[in-house]
Amino acid sequence: MLEIIRIPVLSDNYVWLVHEPDSKETMVVDPAVAEPVLAEAEKRGWKITQIWNTHWHPDHTGGNAAIKEATGCHITGPEAEQARIPTLNTMVKEGDQVRLGDVVADVMDVPAHTAGHIAFHVADEDVVFVGDTLFAMGCGRLFEGTAAQMFDNMQKLSKLPGETKVYCAHEYTQANGEYALVAEPENQALKERMEAVLAARAKGEATVPTTIALEAATNPFMRASSADQLAERRTAKDNF
Repeated sequence: MLEIIRIPVLSDNYVWLVHEPDSKETMVVDPAVAEPVLAEAEKRGWKITQIWNTHWHPDHTGGNAAIKEATGCHITGPEAEQARIPTLNTMVKEGDQVRLGDVVADVMDVPAHTAGHIAFHVADEDVVFVGDTLFAMGCGRLFEGTAAQMFDNMQKLSKLPGETKVYCAHEYTQANGEYALVAEPENQALKERMEAVLAARAKGEATVPTTIALEAATNPFMRASSADQLAERRTAKDNF
């Protein structure tokens, strides 16, 4: 059973520290910065052996070099973005697999937020690391791709088992939920979820990971019926 630790950094980023106890391997997903990650690993007596990057943005790769220098870890990331992540050792794409000890993750291509964005699906653990593609009640901005691509991503992710835990990289849930209520004002599940989110945030609690089932019920982007509707909703959210 993977141990997954949330490390809040910057203003609203989450870095995920992932430990596989049998092999004692430890991996970092999308380290925005190095120091808090190295400190958390040291506190737990874990040696970081790998980094997995979902995309090139600096708030996901900014800690790569320093962590690699400190630990000698191996860095894996999107083949399509290797020119923008100079610290990569291994480049992967859809159909490839990566391992943490005996735990296997399947690589999924999920372009749109960036052109080469990937996700890591650990089927045996019901876990997916999605970077900035899927958020709690939201999706990533379309910086380098299209609404059609993001719609395809939502369809692909929605096919994962409902119990799959979704580890995204930002605490955007409250703001996403405020827009979601405008997009789907009659969605009772969404109203109930927002009550829980507001209560959690008032106490300073995190709202992620989420699950595929919860997003299928309350996320207006995963629930979009077409690429055109997703595009309309994404534009509305950008201007919300």
